[in-house]
Amino acid sequence: MIPELGFIALLFATFSALLLSILPHIGIQKRATVWISSAWHFSYLLGIFTCISIACLAYAFAVDDFSVEYVAAHSNSQLPTFFKIAATWGGHEGSMLFWLFALSLWVMLFAWASRKIDPIIAARSLGILGLICLGFCLFILFLSNPFIRIFPHPLEGRDLNPMLQDVGLIFHPPLLYLGYVGFAVNLALTLAALLSGHLDAAIARWIRPWVLVSWLFLTLGIALGSWWAYYELGWGGWWFWDPVENASLMPWLLGLGLLHTLAATEQRGIFNYWTILFSIFAFAFSVLGTFIVRSGALTSVHAFAIDTSRGGALLFLFFILLVAALSIFAFKANIVSRKVHFTFLSKESLILLVNILFTVATASVFLGTFYPMLFTTLGWGSISVGPPYFNSIFMPLIVVVLCGMIIALVARWKKIDPLLLRKRLIFLVPALLLSGVIHYFVLKQGSTLRFHLVAFALLTLSLWVLIATLWCNWFKLNVKAWGMMLAHAGVAVTVIGAVMSSYYGSEIGVRLKPNESETLSGYEFRYLGFKNELGPNFTSEKAHFEIYKNQQFLTALFPERRHYDVRTMNMSEVGLQWGWFGDLYIVMGDKVGVSEFTFRLHYKPFVRWLWFGSLMMAIGALLAALGLRKVK
Repeated sequence: MIPELGFIALLFATFSALLLSILPHIGIQKRATVWISSAWHFSYLLGIFTCISIACLAYAFAVDDFSVEYVAAHSNSQLPTFFKIAATWGGHEGSMLFWLFALSLWVMLFAWASRKIDPIIAARSLGILGLICLGFCLFILFLSNPFIRIFPHPLEGRDLNPMLQDVGLIFHPPLLYLGYVGFAVNLALTLAALLSGHLDAAIARWIRPWVLVSWLFLTLGIALGSWWAYYELGWGGWWFWDPVENASLMPWLLGLGLLHTLAATEQRGIFNYWTILFSIFAFAFSVLGTFIVRSGALTSVHAFAIDTSRGGALLFLFFILLVAALSIFAFKANIVSRKVHFTFLSKESLILLVNILFTVATASVFLGTFYPMLFTTLGWGSISVGPPYFNSIFMPLIVVVLCGMIIALVARWKKIDPLLLRKRLIFLVPALLLSGVIHYFVLKQGSTLRFHLVAFALLTLSLWVLIATLWCNWFKLNVKAWGMMLAHAGVAVTVIGAVMSSYYGSEIGVRLKPNESETLSGYEFRYLGFKNELGPNFTSEKAHFEIYKNQQFLTALFPERRHYDVRTMNMSEVGLQWGWFGDLYIVMGDKVGVSEFTFRLHYKPFVRWLWFGSLMMAIGALLAALGLRKVK
């Protein structure tokens, strides 16, 4: 009975979205206050019914109701309870319902927060959000219903994909989805402003907090997904330019561009068209990301729910959304540009440069992601676009961004302070010295490592940005300044982690018997043996390693190979010892003797800085949002 209640709640949510998408617009046309105010009532109803619907689905997972087809396909009675709840969004149908649930939360939050802004803009925005919700409600009802019963029902479920049975996957999709759908709010505000005939500093001020919080969630989601790929997939890397990774990167880049251009729109009344287009494409690419993950059109290790039959509908939603938004932009963007004068080196010029860089980066990722699919569709054969393509494009872009961040420290509206710029150049000296010291100790770790000039240059630039940013903003008591400081410093820290782990990481494949050892980057890996263990829904072979440095015991690591009986899948759980200056990482391979296995040993210097920098960026966005709220 509970699944039926969830389905009925979904029907009511659809009806609420329908009324929300129609009545406010009619009320605005007829100047009927009652109909305009209904936007808030239906927004709350939409959120409540969607919450009930997903709660019912989660309950079906918790009680092992295998009469529900979706539960039977993605759960098992032996699965731990918290993984059962996470399985709610572990497949196509549940993930789409969670997508709608996340969007309805944003609608309710915006409805609550919009009471103090222009009621016409707010009502129009809620109506546009209702229309977006309606599209996804209809998609779920007709093509992705998670409440379908099966008769006779199986006594046991197929289990959750073993790759998803991880704590990181409990939080990664929700954070990612909250970031994706959060961009719908700034899209709705932008389109409402266009329909109302003006996009001014006040609108830009209303939009900025929503973009900051959405970008914050998306940053955390991407970072957590990268961390999961690092320790769960067993390949020792953190980013492979996979289509699903790219799907989240594109709206992240556009959102970052939008954050910067909104500052210029609010403070100087310029770059209005950039603001509009970034708002449109940030959410449109979020929908496109959903198509990539859930359609099966592009092959990815992350695309767990593959269904090509429903991909066309998602792509149709993407095109309808994009065409409608661009049409409103084309016919309603009657913005009178202000005559603003500024020098070549000024904050305005830097923001324009940022807009161009992030646009080029997004276009490059889009081309590299979809060109192979287009190539195959046109019957030209098959082609692969891998890391070399993306790295060759992003390497110079990162250099320009880091240099721009140095100039941003002394940039002012209309001009730049050349005296301050010369003073900031002095921070290059400690950056060079520190970069040299880091390289000396890293290269000393392994005899096979070689000096890379590109790595040295990128590390020096990153340290320069880090030192100068912290020094220039540390004593400021402004919350917004602290947010900017942490976000920019986080970029530098992330680049340090990416550069050092990519250029100076080392690995080796070995075949070991008990009590044999291997040395890598100055660390001795001693294999002591293995034992069989029984998990809640798997069996495993767990190896025992002891790690030594200079004959001193450091730690013990326990990589393992798991076999999931229901799914008949094998998974590797890595042995991982983390440190601020490097990770030790062991992957257990095939069994080749009685107690003999193949192993892959890794040393990853500074790799943790990647995720620490991402966390700094997210905290910086949070502080900036709080700073804006305080100003209001």
